[in-house]
Amino acid sequence: MSAFFGYVILGISLAAPIGPVNAAQITKGIYGGFGHAWLVGLGAMLADAVYMAIVYFGVFHFLETPFMQTLLWSFGCFVLIYTGVDSIINAGKEVKMNKIKGDSYKKSFFYGFLLSISNPLSMMFWLGIFGSVLAKTVSTYDLDHVILYSLAIFIGLFIWDVTMAFISSSFKKILTAKLLGVISAISGLSLIGFGVYFGVQAFKLLFL
Repeated sequence: MSAFFGYVILGISLAAPIGPVNAAQITKGIYGGFGHAWLVGLGAMLADAVYMAIVYFGVFHFLETPFMQTLLWSFGCFVLIYTGVDSIINAGKEVKMNKIKGDSYKKSFFYGFLLSISNPLSMMFWLGIFGSVLAKTVSTYDLDHVILYSLAIFIGLFIWDVTMAFISSSFKKILTAKLLGVISAISGLSLIGFGVYFGVQAFKLLFL
């Protein structure tokens, strides 16, 4: 049982570092409330599941090729800069939680999925961290334990997702509209910063 909770903590640790998904959750939580922020994280969890499957089936060797890494860095650069600019543009708009369209929940989910699946750092993080964890687990335990501990990692991811959704949606209740706009703008700048970093990495792979 202690090992199970250890893997839950690992899941929380994997999700906790501030990155594009957490920045996006803050913005969605402010402007859309708990449900939208939670679905962004849920979409990101689906992307995490994809990466876990890639590790399981050993496809990560294909993703380690320079061509694929350049493609992933470039795509991540475009997605992050685009969403960051959009966040800054909308930062000055009035917050209206009651006027969100019904299909926005679906958009929030796929928004989180796209942010995470297009993030090369997520890919490398999962392939590196989870790959090594999986190798150790497989060498120590049977298949049932591997599945159980993988589930524990997802429980940790889910706990962090709910926590971030709650915190970000609470911001709306305690902050003024002006401060909400400032936070949204800072979040947008953070996304652009990650995007520029991704672009630099793609440039290095192409020309250096």
